[in-house]
Amino acid sequence: MSRPLSPQCSDSLSDPETWESLKRVIFSSSGFSRWHQERLGHQGIDPNTLPDELVRSYLRETLETLAY
Repeated sequence: MSRPLSPQCSDSLSDPETWESLKRVIFSSSGFSRWHQERLGHQGIDPNTLPDELVRSYLRETLETLAY
């Protein structure tokens, strides 16, 4: 069972600067690189314009796998 996010955590996740920083860290991870290659092949992505939906899909699939 998941716990609700604390107000401090929720506020920091809604901060655009925090989200952009988190996206850059995710983009640089080996897990994201493998996931991206499996899904999209060798199509390049600029980390400065990394689509939110792509990161959310990666996080969703990763969490679903861990929950399984």
